Amino acid sequence: MRRTPHQRAAATGALVAVTAMLAVGVQAGTSTAAAPQPGTPHAKPAPGALPAPLSPSQRGKLIRDAGAATATTAEQLKLGAQEKLLVKDVSKDADGTTHTRYARTWAGLPVLGGDLIVHESKAGAVKSVTKPLRAQLTVPTTTAKVTPSAAASKAVKSAQAQGSEKTKADKAPRKVVWAADGTPRLAYETVVGGLQDDGTPNALHVITDATTGARIFQYQGIENGIGNSEYSGKVTLGTSGSGSSYTLTDNGRGGHKTYNLNHGSSGTGTLFTDADDTWGDGTPQNAQTAAVDAAYGAAETWDYYKNVHGRTGIRGDGVAAYSRVHYGNSYVNAFWDDSCFCMTYGDGSGNARPLTALDVAGHEMSHGVTAATAGLIYSGESGGLNEATSDIFGTAVEFYSNTAEDPGDYLIGEKIDINGDGTPLRYMDKPSKDGASADYWSSSVGNKDVHYSSGVANHFFYLLSEGSGAKDINGVHYDSPTYDNKPVPGIGRANAEKVWFKALSQYMSANTNYAAARTATLKAAADLFGQGSASYNTVANTWAAVNVGSRVDDGTNPGGDKVYESTGAVRIPDGGAAVTSPITVTHTGKAPNALKVSVDITHSYRGDLVIDLIAPNGSSYRLKNASTSDGAADVKQTYTVDASSQAAAGTWKLRVQDLYRYDSGTLNGWKLTF
Repeated sequence: MRRTPHQRAAATGALVAVTAMLAVGVQAGTSTAAAPQPGTPHAKPAPGALPAPLSPSQRGKLIRDAGAATATTAEQLKLGAQEKLLVKDVSKDADGTTHTRYARTWAGLPVLGGDLIVHESKAGAVKSVTKPLRAQLTVPTTTAKVTPSAAASKAVKSAQAQGSEKTKADKAPRKVVWAADGTPRLAYETVVGGLQDDGTPNALHVITDATTGARIFQYQGIENGIGNSEYSGKVTLGTSGSGSSYTLTDNGRGGHKTYNLNHGSSGTGTLFTDADDTWGDGTPQNAQTAAVDAAYGAAETWDYYKNVHGRTGIRGDGVAAYSRVHYGNSYVNAFWDDSCFCMTYGDGSGNARPLTALDVAGHEMSHGVTAATAGLIYSGESGGLNEATSDIFGTAVEFYSNTAEDPGDYLIGEKIDINGDGTPLRYMDKPSKDGASADYWSSSVGNKDVHYSSGVANHFFYLLSEGSGAKDINGVHYDSPTYDNKPVPGIGRANAEKVWFKALSQYMSANTNYAAARTATLKAAADLFGQGSASYNTVANTWAAVNVGSRVDDGTNPGGDKVYESTGAVRIPDGGAAVTSPITVTHTGKAPNALKVSVDITHSYRGDLVIDLIAPNGSSYRLKNASTSDGAADVKQTYTVDASSQAAAGTWKLRVQDLYRYDSGTLNGWKLTF
């Protein structure tokens, strides 16, 4: 391994999505961490609550153990007789808590939108379950009225209607159960291949109702964006070989390999070789230079996830992805393809600016991390979160690497000059500066392209890292506003990264939207810093600063609403004993005469439920009575209670009891607004 004299051959490539990651690492309540000085190698964040990285063998044992117990787990979760679980991923906290992510099948068919995460204590007790699909799964029929060929034809026409003419169905549709919208039904999933209009490979997943033939949903499986090249100076590479024969193979990082497509658009390409183990010359005219950037970006991203989050490899199994450079001709893009488990980079306009920049590499491989964990669907709000996650971790990798030529910043694609005027592709401190991205959440944000709806999470991450207002970091000036014009202090970038990664890997799922992302990050913050801690409250208030939820009482919000929220779902026993969920309130004085109690329960027959608010002194306020005439599902409602006789401070509880049998549900969460 030798130092390679590559200079500017990176690029900002496909800044595409994955679920945003905020991590909390140093101490609760800390202010923004000081920016590392350029030239300081690997100024790494404090480990905080980070466990020792799981070795591939340790992770493998956890997965095997969980796999052997899937039948028992399904029974404990009261899944239906035709429902089965498949282990997808396992992570473990420093305190021994394990988080096991499962995919679900019904009558042998994959259930899209049926994933769930079981959180167990060190002793093996179930602490909580994260699952968007709450009730037992029922599907009206397993007999399709639409033929597979008809479904494939409709899928191709759907792709062509979007302007993608060079498309074809890659393989026969597979029969699935579609449950992502809460209405399980038999469906076909067709993957439409070929090429998109700009030359990017196409992998459009089209979901078709197997009974009616109607298109239910579609999303793009190739996750891509736009980028440019940047300089990283001389870097150390992991290579293999000896004498006069070396290959760009990094056996120290899972066997990552870098291939030359030589302007082709298919296949793996040719593995880069060299006679003296000195690669590239820092110019895009030398084919090795782009390979240096891609290999270096892969190495730094591997090291970042391993050393900061304890994850060895994109899937956590110690196996590397691979990289392909020189894709197509004048291809101004880069993309992650989960089907080949690889990153691919174009050479930019005129083949003069390879899209192999460091933050692009981190961005692309983070798509793989998202796919291996939450699996955020690349459409709507979940797609924006997916894209923002890649922006967030690409930024984190850039700060982690901390080269003198490219110190960390909160600008995406700042070196590519894709706009022709020296401006970056995206801004995290105020996303709308790019002319299209959203600074704040609104009901229409999910209708934006995922690269623009990502602005809400990107803005959240910047604010959580650095706080609001004007400041200079590594020579770049930022000035970040808030939706409610109230300041937020930030908890430091290292902490923000840990919050986001924990939320992504342990609490988010395929259909997570911005409201659910807020809940996921609050659960992560509660795990890391404690519920109600200064850092926990800052996470909540930072979401409010981008118009997702309300502020909580952190001592900086005089005169405004004080919102206290529960963390962790509680299963409601079918026809069993009452369950309670606590919230600790630190608000001074008396409770208001219009105390708002917001309840989120999923239940297949809400008429079975009795709901009470219990004050700290034991007084009970009835919110809902049982009713045999109310056969609707779920309770998602805000009640108003005159609690003016009560002191506000103390532990309030929501008590829920299912009085009758045959229907089940979960208290997902609740909150008090003072």
